[in-house]
Amino acid sequence: MKQPKYIFITGGVSSSLGKGVTVAALGCLLESRGYSVAIQKMDPYINIDPGTMSPYQHGEVYVTSDGAETDLDLGYYERFTSPNYSRRNSVTTGQIYHAVIERERRGDYLGRTVQVVPHITNEIRNRIYNLEKENPDFIIVEIGGTVGDIESVPFLEAIRQMRYEFGNERTLFIHLTLVPTISAAGEAKTKPTQHSVKELLSLGIQPDVLVCRIREPMTKEMKAKISLFCNVKEDCVISAVDIKDSIYEIPKMYKEEKLDEVVLKTLKMDLRESNFSKWEEIIYKIKNPKGSLRIAIVGKYISLQDAYRSIYESLSHGGITNELKLEFVKLNPEELEKKNLQQVFQNISGILVPGGFGERGIEGKIRAIEYARINNIPFFGICLGMQCCVIEFARNVLGWNEANSTEFNPTTPYPVISLLEEQMEVDRLGGTMRLGSFPCILKEGSLAHKIYQSSQIMERHRHRFEFTLKYKKDFEQKGMLISGLSPDEKLVEIVEIPSHKWFIGVQFHPEFQSKPTNPHPLFVEFITAAKEYSIQNFGGLS
Repeated sequence: MKQPKYIFITGGVSSSLGKGVTVAALGCLLESRGYSVAIQKMDPYINIDPGTMSPYQHGEVYVTSDGAETDLDLGYYERFTSPNYSRRNSVTTGQIYHAVIERERRGDYLGRTVQVVPHITNEIRNRIYNLEKENPDFIIVEIGGTVGDIESVPFLEAIRQMRYEFGNERTLFIHLTLVPTISAAGEAKTKPTQHSVKELLSLGIQPDVLVCRIREPMTKEMKAKISLFCNVKEDCVISAVDIKDSIYEIPKMYKEEKLDEVVLKTLKMDLRESNFSKWEEIIYKIKNPKGSLRIAIVGKYISLQDAYRSIYESLSHGGITNELKLEFVKLNPEELEKKNLQQVFQNISGILVPGGFGERGIEGKIRAIEYARINNIPFFGICLGMQCCVIEFARNVLGWNEANSTEFNPTTPYPVISLLEEQMEVDRLGGTMRLGSFPCILKEGSLAHKIYQSSQIMERHRHRFEFTLKYKKDFEQKGMLISGLSPDEKLVEIVEIPSHKWFIGVQFHPEFQSKPTNPHPLFVEFITAAKEYSIQNFGGLS
């Protein structure tokens, strides 16, 4: 087994500087040089995972193949690098303390006092060592939060101990910080970065590399100043300028700043030749689109930038493949309940209703789906979006006016969406949904079968409610095809309307498996259908 190199990335001055994307971009660059990477996120919150947290608090919950509910940064890791990650790649303070307390209750510590050092820090280190089983060349660990937060201290102490144990040749500290520009003076200030590094030094950590978020590239003089005051080599001070077009330009930006070269040189690794052609092609298509489309997203969290992050990214992958620039028209479903939909959806080439929970906005989503179905606009429903299109069809095609989901109306006479049988006895919310990858059998000749070019697929799920199987025949007699079922044929995974140009609803979350280098076929074909709709109805692409 290899002895991996450990790269630890911390953040300072401010939150939301882009540590997750920086970690993912570095992984991408190291892979382009033929190295293997494993990436881990250390989140300092006490929740076991973000599964029960509101999107207003945390943004999107990303789901791994093995059913872990994780921070959205794992989505960036998977989109920028090769591996599919698992629950071992996402660690929280809650998980750490839970594991240690469970051992204490079993008597594993033999009567000793349980303390942050060594018991908590040892558990943190063990979670990092677990990634060695994947035999990577590099283990990259992102420490969540901002240096100075009390919650992050045990994680910082753990990685300090690892530097003491493994030395400089196997460990590297990268600190991502902010160099703000004062508007009145129009001048970038390095003082916040200096103070952030001093905060790290007080915890026993000297950063080896500084990555500085800044509006414009740093001058040589500015890098020299930061180098002097922060005790970091000048060529290890990296500019991270704001990207205007796409996050997929970030690996190229760091490549031009020679971040990967600095990392390999510092860790005394071979500077292998970089094969970056695939990413260069993606960036070229992003910067040189052959047209644009307007896609409507109808979701109750559209005001939150990160609530549907994987949806936006997966749609953009479909746009890249079709060499199109996408404009996302974000619509609040509550506002659609009374609006003139003809005006709302003017010049819209496709409508997507994403997943979610709760009754708020459901009637607006159903109205949007009805409009898409009647007017032959390409429609894509995901999870709750699929359930809403089933409710809409039941009400407006089958004539069951009171059809609903038991999530929203437990006494509905037509419960076309109902609680999964396995969920009936569940009384705890955390980690109890149908989570992770499950197989699905596709009906030959269906749109889904044509898109996937396969009879069996694996997709990731996160839900408690399902299509009520006893109504399957009623729906199919009226023109809705059940085109995807679980292998035991008890769970409906995909519905579609063959008479419609492109209308499909899926119970799973395909957005969790899409990468710019390997876009998910559902998103590619949805954008292709929207492109054809635009040509036929608007006379071309804008």
